[in-house]
Amino acid sequence: PCAVAALVALSFSGAIGLTFLMLGCALEYYGVYWPLFVLIFYFICPIPHFIAKRVGDDIDAASSACRELAYFFTTGIVVSAFGFPIILARVEAIKWGACGLVLAGNAVIFLTILGFFLVFGRGDDFSWEQW
Repeated sequence: PCAVAALVALSFSGAIGLTFLMLGCALEYYGVYWPLFVLIFYFICPIPHFIAKRVGDDIDAASSACRELAYFFTTGIVVSAFGFPIILARVEAIKWGACGLVLAGNAVIFLTILGFFLVFGRGDDFSWEQW
């Protein structure tokens, strides 16, 4: 029951984040769909964690070089996702209001991804591996 409630809350949060992203693109005043390329960052964000978890299963140390490298790459992906709409707004490919909506969507989506790993990545009998 608790996991189902967490999954529903994470789904709702993800929908809110994607709504911000779509508003930044589809409102008539903005009308440019370049910020949708941020979706690529959403999809590749968890990949370093998955690779480090698969490679680092044999190591029981609190910190490993593989895990630290995964954190580094994930941080680079997240920073790039926040920088992309700012650069688009700076070169006037999108308006600053659209940039703000995309940044709000980024914050919500990345917090949702973090929440997913915090709730389902504990390694107990009910984990994200079942999904």
